Amino acid sequence: MTELNLQQAAPHALFEELHTDNGKRIGVATLNVEKTLNAISLEMVDLLDHQLRAWAADPQVALVVMQAAGEKAFCAGGDLQHLYRTMLDQHAIDRQEDIRSNTYACDFFEREYRLDYLIHTYPKPILAWGHGIVMGGGIGLMAGASHRVVTEKSRLAMPEITIGLYPDVGGTWFLNRMPGHVGLFLALTGATFGAADAIFARLADYQLEHNQKQALLSTLLSQSWDGKQDDILLTRILLAAEQQAKPAFAAAPSPLRQNFELINQLCRAPTLDEVVQNIVGLQTDDAWLQKSIATLVAGSPASAWLSHALQRRALHMSLAEVFRLEYVVSLHCAARTDFAEGIRALIVDKDRQPKWQPASLAQVSKEWGNGFFDDPWSASDHPLADLGLS
Repeated sequence: MTELNLQQAAPHALFEELHTDNGKRIGVATLNVEKTLNAISLEMVDLLDHQLRAWAADPQVALVVMQAAGEKAFCAGGDLQHLYRTMLDQHAIDRQEDIRSNTYACDFFEREYRLDYLIHTYPKPILAWGHGIVMGGGIGLMAGASHRVVTEKSRLAMPEITIGLYPDVGGTWFLNRMPGHVGLFLALTGATFGAADAIFARLADYQLEHNQKQALLSTLLSQSWDGKQDDILLTRILLAAEQQAKPAFAAAPSPLRQNFELINQLCRAPTLDEVVQNIVGLQTDDAWLQKSIATLVAGSPASAWLSHALQRRALHMSLAEVFRLEYVVSLHCAARTDFAEGIRALIVDKDRQPKWQPASLAQVSKEWGNGFFDDPWSASDHPLADLGLS
């Protein structure tokens, strides 16, 4: 095992290379901010982007393993503290009319979305070990990996409605590709789900026990990687490991799948108002559904509107087009009030009493909502204009 000399990686991300029996190497990227549940910072984004590109260009690197420090979380989302302060500064000088005035937000979302897009389009296999909490930006990192593992402790969610944002990091794209109306339900309710439902929702590929990890890495080191069928070889290894883990997951709860028909019935209505009324009006003793309903009721009405509008608008868009759209929308969220207010209420003051503006879905006019899509850039000048061109 050879640790790369990347002093700037600590503590946000660490990198090492494992030497295989046939002379190839496996790159291991470790999210390494355990105290914040490995929240994504701009420094982490830049380190991961740089190293992944270097490994992609190295013919001796067969595949990449993406993991996290600690036992609690792969990644609980974005590190929002700095972003919060820059939003307050932006609001204080009343520059909401120009979403480009918050240069940190511009940099953060551009570089994070570039990294997510890189993972989606990576030329080599990426094995993402999604153990523990995987939420928000953590799902953004994991969703694009070619081989996504969840464990008995995995807990996934896109809970952005609780902080006045929406499921970004490509969420508009991958939520639209979930079975039925599951993607809309998850966006509106921020519902948490485990390993079996992660596979059902197409956010993961394999269920393994966390204690299988070291044996799996040993197996990877003994393979004859050839650079031609490495993805197939990795798939066979993971499928074999999954067969060993199946008994441990036999009785695991799967509320998303168990309520699939009900969710479709609730969310198939033609308007968002009707969908929300269906969910909120549901009479149920199911604790998972009750919590989902409560989250929707307490969440940002603007976030609910955005999630629904984005999935409709982006239905036939490419992944690159979705990231360009999300970039503009996210900057509008930073310029308006709900995103900062949601962070204040949940993370900063922790009073859990956000003052949403608008305060109800009925107050969200179409004209006001469509303002989130106002793009100050021409197609050729958009900061993510080059995505999908190479």
